[in-house]
Amino acid sequence: MKKEFFKTHDGSYTLFLPQMNETYHSKFGAVNEAVHVFIQAGFLQLKKPKVKILEIGFGTGLNVFLTLKKFLTQKNINEVFFQSLEKFPLDTEIISKLNYHTNEKEKELFNRIHRVEWNKEIQITEGFFLQKQQADLLGFNAETSFDLVYFDAFAPDKQPELWTVDVFRNMYKHLNPEGILVTYSAKGQVRRNMIEAGFTVERIPGPPGKREMLRAIKK
Repeated sequence: MKKEFFKTHDGSYTLFLPQMNETYHSKFGAVNEAVHVFIQAGFLQLKKPKVKILEIGFGTGLNVFLTLKKFLTQKNINEVFFQSLEKFPLDTEIISKLNYHTNEKEKELFNRIHRVEWNKEIQITEGFFLQKQQADLLGFNAETSFDLVYFDAFAPDKQPELWTVDVFRNMYKHLNPEGILVTYSAKGQVRRNMIEAGFTVERIPGPPGKREMLRAIKK
């Protein structure tokens, strides 16, 4: 599938898929959106020393990278296991042109995330473990349970099969009690599907360009 670079409003790049008329991140700011939705509304809400995160949609690796950066500055979280699903990994040539890092140390961390072998648990830094899994969300099953889900699939109108009640039931099953699922979407049908799956769902302020987003909790 053809991919084009798109410079978002905060200066960071995303990818545009002409065939789907869809971008990987918000045009109002790829980094700003990811920080708001997944770091601030998700990762920073965790109050445990050891956390497990499941990401739906590895994509450009931005969410892993931002989580790693924040982890390195946190004192209350000392270990992270991060499992990320991606059905269609990006080519190395595309990855090399992304501009999410601001210095050489960050560039090395970003490249390390992308160099690790797929389908194996790899230690990126002390206390941070990553498993990139080349797999489809549909039919996903894991022996472990998670504290947080980054639900970053393509939009519901582009891939509706990934936003169904059954999918959210599976996410609910894989979360620990009081576990959190965050997503950029605020669509009414998505919220209703989450509620039917068992979640307690709240609408909270969205990132730049979006009035609201959804955060679901397993009570």
